[in-house]
Amino acid sequence: MAEEPFDLVGCLARVRQRDQAASRQLVEHLYPLVSRIVRAHLPRRVAEEDLAQDIFLKMFTRLDQYQGTVPFPHWVSRIAVTTCIDQLRAQKRRPEFRWADLSENEAEVLTNVMADERDVLPGDALAARELVDKLLAQLKPDDRLVIRLLDLEQKSVAEVSALTGWNQTLVKVRAFRARRKLQKLFQELQNKEKS
Repeated sequence: MAEEPFDLVGCLARVRQRDQAASRQLVEHLYPLVSRIVRAHLPRRVAEEDLAQDIFLKMFTRLDQYQGTVPFPHWVSRIAVTTCIDQLRAQKRRPEFRWADLSENEAEVLTNVMADERDVLPGDALAARELVDKLLAQLKPDDRLVIRLLDLEQKSVAEVSALTGWNQTLVKVRAFRARRKLQKLFQELQNKEKS
């Protein structure tokens, strides 16, 4: 017995009328496509299911924007690819510093700093702060400024642009290069510590 083809047009009509069963059917129908796209573009440290859920959420919230000029699966594919690319860009802007990247001594200092205030040794916090200051001191003044404003003071790119007079593209480029330089300096420091 052959399986009936999926009635996408009818399902979309029912979804627009807030039919929950139709919504589930639509997700089940599109899940293999979305899953394949997510796996092909999966950003590091992002769960496949979480990203797929974000894609379906965007699909449902933007359903009124679908005009029917392209096939619906193509429209959903575009949402999926764009969502994955946005995640990748976010990771490049704010690279995650993993615990596994730390040496034993660095992990111990961070454990002490992150512990309850009563357990923190003043020397550990001071040592960590001094390490950051030493690394920042090796950067050019403009690079040091952009890192302090963006990463330490958590200002947005627009705020940094307004404060410095640089355009937003320059702020992003300078921050990217400064972060790479800091990462290189940190790795050199780790290599010296291991030697």
